[in-house]
Amino acid sequence: MPRDLFAHITHWVFDLDNTLYPPGVRLFDQIELRMTNFVMETLGVDRSQADHLRITYWREYGTTLAGLMQEHGIDPNPYLTEVHEISLEALAPDRELRERIDALPGRKIVYTNGSAPYAERVIDARGLKGAFDAVYGVEHAGFHPKPDQRAFERIFSADRLDPLKAAMFEDDARNLVVPHALGMRTVHVAPTPHSAAHVQHHTDDLAGFLARLVN
Repeated sequence: MPRDLFAHITHWVFDLDNTLYPPGVRLFDQIELRMTNFVMETLGVDRSQADHLRITYWREYGTTLAGLMQEHGIDPNPYLTEVHEISLEALAPDRELRERIDALPGRKIVYTNGSAPYAERVIDARGLKGAFDAVYGVEHAGFHPKPDQRAFERIFSADRLDPLKAAMFEDDARNLVVPHALGMRTVHVAPTPHSAAHVQHHTDDLAGFLARLVN
């Protein structure tokens, strides 16, 4: 039973985008468009080349931002402000998810490769304000993104997290590699399962999965 496998967990770590809201609302479509526009304006390239760089940097560095910082030395703060100025009208409060998160024992945090102010906006729009003990953005990880081990080390150290008593919920399976290696319980939250040793559980219904963990 999943409940038995999570009985030791006292620290719950949730990704934000496509994890605390369903991917069907397609918020990231807006973010990706703004990323492409930022790359076009900052590097002086056309849309096709900007799209290519956005995707390439995401694959090679974990985020487009990390690639822009590494390859072009950009200041991350204007980027984070620009790309996250999106509409959240597609989001709605999720009372069931709120109840399930509230019922979890121990400390609950959000850790995203986005910015913390953006995460707070999304959390509020989902009716989850006050459900988490802390919210960490990429800025709190020294702008190192998941899946970089340095990013996890900074966040987990700051939150005094014991990986052997923690669980990670993520939509991007590659971001579960380090948590699994550290001894965390890993849950892939996505429409399609990802078969790999570092993915211990999969769900396409976060609230439903959490309901199975708490009586």
